[in-house]
Amino acid sequence: MLADFSEVIRSLRGLVISCQAPIESPLHEPPVIAAMALAATRQGAAGVRIDTPAHILAVRQRVSRPIIGLWKQSIPGFEVYITPQFHHAQAIAQAGADLIAIDATLRDRPGGETVASLIEQIHALGKPVMADVDTLESAVAAVGAGADLLGTTLYGYTAQTQHLTPPGFDLLQQLVETLKVPIICEGGVASATMAQQAIALGAHSVVVGTAITGIDLQVKAYQSAVAIALP
Repeated sequence: MLADFSEVIRSLRGLVISCQAPIESPLHEPPVIAAMALAATRQGAAGVRIDTPAHILAVRQRVSRPIIGLWKQSIPGFEVYITPQFHHAQAIAQAGADLIAIDATLRDRPGGETVASLIEQIHALGKPVMADVDTLESAVAAVGAGADLLGTTLYGYTAQTQHLTPPGFDLLQQLVETLKVPIICEGGVASATMAQQAIALGAHSVVVGTAITGIDLQVKAYQSAVAIALP
């Protein structure tokens, strides 16, 4: 890990809030996402995880704590979608992200880039890389490629892990026991107790999204439950 990355990584220790909303949601507006992020950091969140350059730029203008930036892009013929190419990483770095999250699974990537080449280019921008992985195998490969942090983000979301349900506490334990880089638990953390458990298992940070900022999905779940009980 490069020395100049250590401070921002250390400052992410604890709770990170993912402030995102579906594209079709009225919440998918830069000022709304920025307000979510500001509310989260005012209540003590160590940092936030933000998607798209526009949202990162809006958050940067209101929040001084670290931003894990990503850009979800669907590219025909490829399953990789979290910051799949360097120009996506470059755009979110320019928008103000402090760290760049990428899909570091072993799946095919567009444009002939590899995880190693993508990480090398992001490092040249002066940004550390959070490698979102799904398995121990992909995590080991990502560390070998130069990743500065690992996230359990894609556990349960790839063909190899689709039979598994987040949070990936088993994967978290494997990563903590096997690898030396900081590990972030992300995905399926649905309660404060789960977040506490992730830290107790050795996570450097825990990312919580839907359970706190996912208003659309939370309301849908409550409404479905209430509708069943209505006469």
